[in-house]
Amino acid sequence: MEKVRQAIINQQQQQELLELLETILIYKLPKINRQELEAMFSLSDLKQTKIYQEALEEGRQEGRQEGRQEGRQEGRQEGKILSKIESIPRMIKLGLSLEIIAASLDLPLEIVQAEAKRNQD
Repeated sequence: MEKVRQAIINQQQQQELLELLETILIYKLPKINRQELEAMFSLSDLKQTKIYQEALEEGRQEGRQEGRQEGRQEGRQEGKILSKIESIPRMIKLGLSLEIIAASLDLPLEIVQAEAKRNQD
C-alpha cells in the first residue's frame, strides 16, 4: 500500500486500487480474519474499504435490532411485574398472608412487604 501511495498520487485511483485489492482478497481468501487484513493494510486503509464500511453498518443495524428486541422483552417483563405488584393490595384485602402472596405471584417477599407498607401509608 505504501508503494501504491508513492506511485499513485491521485486519491481516486488509490481508492479504486484499494477496492480492487479488497475484492481480490475477499474472493481468494474467504477465511481471512480482521487481524490478518489489518496486517496487510494499515488500519486507516482498512477502514476506507467498502467491505469494512458495509460490515460496520451491518453491525450497527444488528445492534439496533437486538437492542429494540431486548427493550421489548424488558418492557414485557416490567409490565408483568407491575401487574403482579398491582394485585398485591387486592390479595391483602382477601386476607392472604404476605408470604402466600409472594409465593403465589412468584415475587420476592421484600417486594410484597414494601408494597404492603406503601399501601398502608
